[in-house]
Amino acid sequence: MMAELLQCVSPVDGRVFVERPLADDREIAAALERAEMAGPGWRLMAIRDRQAMLMRATDFLAEDRDEIALELTWQMGRPVRQALGEVVGFEERARQMIAIAPEALVDIEPLYQPGFTRFIRRVPLGQVFVVAPWNYPYLTAVNAVWPALLAGNTVILKHSHQTPLCAERFAAAFARAGLPDGVFQPLHLSHEGAATLMRDKATDFVAFTGSVAGGHAVQQALSDRFAGAGLELGGKDPAYVRHDADIEHAVENLADGAFYNSGQSCCGIERIYVHEAVYDDFVAGLVLAARNYNLGDPRRDETNLGPMVRAEAADFVRGQVAEAVAAKAVPMVDPKSYRADRSGTPFMAPQVLIGVNHSMRVMTEESFGPVVGVMKVRSDDAAVALMNDSDYGLTAAIWTGDEDAAIALGEQVETGTWFMNRCDYLDPALAWTGVKNSGRGCSLSTVGFEQLTRPKSFHLKTTT
Repeated sequence: MMAELLQCVSPVDGRVFVERPLADDREIAAALERAEMAGPGWRLMAIRDRQAMLMRATDFLAEDRDEIALELTWQMGRPVRQALGEVVGFEERARQMIAIAPEALVDIEPLYQPGFTRFIRRVPLGQVFVVAPWNYPYLTAVNAVWPALLAGNTVILKHSHQTPLCAERFAAAFARAGLPDGVFQPLHLSHEGAATLMRDKATDFVAFTGSVAGGHAVQQALSDRFAGAGLELGGKDPAYVRHDADIEHAVENLADGAFYNSGQSCCGIERIYVHEAVYDDFVAGLVLAARNYNLGDPRRDETNLGPMVRAEAADFVRGQVAEAVAAKAVPMVDPKSYRADRSGTPFMAPQVLIGVNHSMRVMTEESFGPVVGVMKVRSDDAAVALMNDSDYGLTAAIWTGDEDAAIALGEQVETGTWFMNRCDYLDPALAWTGVKNSGRGCSLSTVGFEQLTRPKSFHLKTTT
């Protein structure tokens, strides 16, 4: 019987770009067995040696950045110069996590007590299964794969069917860097195959990035066991442009936050609240910025807005826009001015909607596309209330010249990360986490190592 196939259909031209056989139950079991055999030796290896191997792997991937960027463009459609930025960002995160690993994993020693040696050691969980998405395939995978390996775990990585070559790139770099066989393994899996691997008692932790529905599926697969899971899910991230904001700076940043990667970012800006004192100037600037985007072939240098990942995804966002317009929202960009924007294709023009409210799906349901709604508010309190009126809480941002006000308002907003005068960025030195339907757990920073290890206490009493 022929193996079931994975097919990556490129949004650039609609052709099958990659085809791979999916792993069956026998191959899944063999991968878990290899990981189990490799685990003890990897766990006992000095952390400096693990750091050296992961640094070499990072170097190898960085050397191939141009080839990787073009490959990424073909797989998921991001303009090639932006795809290159992802490889640069991946390198930043990887090197940061390598550098801070000894600090994150150091023994915790309580106050000295005569006659005793006491400490808490962070020990690896064992086998970590990482499930990574297509929208930022290198940046999301590195958040879990690198710290998991640094902590002494073995890793199996399942990448999206849209970006299977990313997992293979990791595997090739790790092999060149000298990782022992079985420490890191890529597997191309169906949803059923992924669930099989999660249910296996050999899997000790699942690091999942994806949809809310996918997060529920992970919890269901683990429901009969006590294995942990880190879940980075969706977002409907808001921004507030305060009365004292630098409008030019806010427009530039928020246009990028809303439309970069065709809006396909879990922490992209999907709704903006603007103080009435600066509303008209801000909307005028944002509309002008949106109209200046160049939608087209992502392989061309002048393109800064490529196709969405699939025609169905673009049509979903078009449906949200059409529904809002039918409810009296006003579209400020004419999609007909973009020759590439056609219904039934993944090419979608950017859109700014005014006259929106929270009865409209476009302001409450994750869009994951190049559309943003803008609402006028009268006060800080009104902005905070609207920002919190969401099932999600991944990031939120404020544009203001008053840092004290930004901190005070940020303490009231239900979010994992609070930005001032920037957005849509993951600082690897800070914890990356979310609340509500944006998930649970934490990656990046020294805190990100905690979910990939468990504390083990050593309590030693001398007898002399």
